[in-house]
Amino acid sequence: MTLGTILLVILILMLIGAIPTWPHSREWGYFPSGILGTVVLILLILMLLGRI
Repeated sequence: MTLGTILLVILILMLIGAIPTWPHSREWGYFPSGILGTVVLILLILMLLGRI
């Protein structure tokens, strides 16, 4: 596995964990998962283009 693939898997797991379903994180809204989703999307595009 390449470093990019490992990083993508870790970021996807963080994205799932950032979904505001817990009582203490409901007031955060979708801000944490939105940021992680953007990072995952950028890394996915870079992987498809062969940059990573």
